[in-house]
Amino acid sequence: MSILIGEKLKRLRLANNLTQEELANRTDLTKGYISQLERDHTSPSLATLKDLLDVLGESLTDFFKEEAREQNVFRRQDRILLAESTEHFQVELLVQASQKQDMEPVLVTLSPGSATWEDRHHQGQEFGYILKGKVALQLGRQRHQLDEGDCFYFTADKKHCVHNVGREEAKLVWVVTPPTF
Repeated sequence: MSILIGEKLKRLRLANNLTQEELANRTDLTKGYISQLERDHTSPSLATLKDLLDVLGESLTDFFKEEAREQNVFRRQDRILLAESTEHFQVELLVQASQKQDMEPVLVTLSPGSATWEDRHHQGQEFGYILKGKVALQLGRQRHQLDEGDCFYFTADKKHCVHNVGREEAKLVWVVTPPTF
């Protein structure tokens, strides 16, 4: 859905801390005309729009450029199964192109007795939330038992991995920053 011209003009005017009357005075237009433009009750000529944009410090090109749309919702069918996944250990990227972001959330599924690969130490931090099952977090020489509803958070400066120590499938949401999956 594209923003209407009047709406964009109003945003620019407010960003420049101008009243409708001040903008009208600087463009030799009336306050009533500016008001009608901002409510999209009338459309400016190209010359008038250029005059308005000159005062507001915006080029015609930038004014009509479509804003990049940031994806905020990611559906189940959009998930990507990592190639390293096996029948006993799966990692699904929950957010497409998360490698370009500051953090990377994944869904890890472990069959009973299976484990994630051992990740060497690296910069960053990691967080995990156990959705289902019982797991053991191996963090350097320490081993921590975690049940459904438990979570972990650590600086990734030690070797680490997760083992499913239960009798059923384990699922956890794992968030890594910076992205490493």
